[in-house]
Amino acid sequence: MIGAAYGSAGERCMAISVAVAVGDIADILVDKVATRARALNIADGEAAGADMGPVVTADAKQRIEGYIASGVEQGATLVMDGRGLVVAGREQGYFLGASLFDHVTPQMKIYQEEIFGPVLCVVRVDTFAEAVELVNAHAFGNGVACYTRDGRTAQEFAQKIQIGMVGINVPIPVPMAWHSFGGWKQSLFGDHHSYGEEGVRFYTRYKSVMQRWPDSGSKGPEFVMPVN
Repeated sequence: MIGAAYGSAGERCMAISVAVAVGDIADILVDKVATRARALNIADGEAAGADMGPVVTADAKQRIEGYIASGVEQGATLVMDGRGLVVAGREQGYFLGASLFDHVTPQMKIYQEEIFGPVLCVVRVDTFAEAVELVNAHAFGNGVACYTRDGRTAQEFAQKIQIGMVGINVPIPVPMAWHSFGGWKQSLFGDHHSYGEEGVRFYTRYKSVMQRWPDSGSKGPEFVMPVN
């Protein structure tokens, strides 16, 4: 989860934006994520040992900070605030620390919109069924991951979830190139997914050829579906 949320400073299409904690795991999860995230080495992206570099532009930094402020204003619990981080020797850089929200609700802007930065939101639900319903109700449907030790839960999740790319104990569910890449709902632009058979079809013109090689003369007109 740390790598999926904060890798590349959260600036990738498959970054995890929201973690849905089911049942009594939430307190443990938030504590472990916060402990690990505080230990991240945030530095020049080309520096040895850097876990996370700056975001791409000053505008991006300001936009992400605006989302953090919005989360606070709308009542989410800000467990870690990445604003105000200064990296020695790179004081003019566009740096943000890892930010972590708890008790986020679907009505909040930080849940509804893609932040595209190092911000992770935790939503709490009581049951697995609530988690599936919550995910399926979202306008976007790019990627999702389920962490479980129960095979039946994993199978049910994969069958019921309405998302284009699904990971089971895999944080970034990006398939190999021979499978289609892309989401559902507002996470899909155009008519076709990338890669895989769908990507090939887009650049392909089909030609259908029907042939018959009779071993004798014509039998005359036929009025039934040919079977050979």
